[in-house]
Amino acid sequence: MRFPEGSVALVTGASRGLGAATAIELAKLGAHVVLLARTQGGLEETDDAIRAAGGSATLLPMDLRDGEQIDAIGPSLYQRFGRLDVLLHCAGALGKLTPVAHIQPNDWTDVMGVTMAASWRLIRTCDPLLRHAPAGRAVFVTDARARDPKAYWGLYGAAKAGMEHLVQAWQAELAITRVTVELFDPGPMRTRLRRVAFSGDDPARPPEAAEVAPRLAEACLPR
Repeated sequence: MRFPEGSVALVTGASRGLGAATAIELAKLGAHVVLLARTQGGLEETDDAIRAAGGSATLLPMDLRDGEQIDAIGPSLYQRFGRLDVLLHCAGALGKLTPVAHIQPNDWTDVMGVTMAASWRLIRTCDPLLRHAPAGRAVFVTDARARDPKAYWGLYGAAKAGMEHLVQAWQAELAITRVTVELFDPGPMRTRLRRVAFSGDDPARPPEAAEVAPRLAEACLPR
């Protein structure tokens, strides 16, 4: 199965890891991919890979902690493309693995901003376009820590748990529309975030993000 001609997919965290790998897969399936991340160089590398695979992309360098920039995404996409078929929120922030009592305000702001607040703003700005799409899809990448609290992972887990609740409430509100919303837990992967979390010996040998990306891309296909 492929995307219908003219389909547009917005992917956050598209400069590396699962976001970049899935953006490439979405382009292979026929979507024009809007690549969003902070790192211009990483976005250009993803764009090069997409073009090498015969796809097309638009680069959107942006810090997801900047709420006003996120709010402008929906109007900008409408002006440029007149549509949005897929919203895929892959971006995330780990913060410091520390006791809850030691979480610092700046780390709280950073992790909650990229994970939970950005999800809320992405929903607000993309909702009208997804409702207008023939079969709008929204997929948010989550983590088992949202449902299985673990010592020192409180900030990261709380951000993902809050995001899950917000997304599931939105999903219920869209029940009588053509938009479908899904949470996607990729499980352990060999990513930069995992290398930071397990700076010593990694207790597992998880797959690369590129091995998980086809499954996530399939979840973004219209139903």
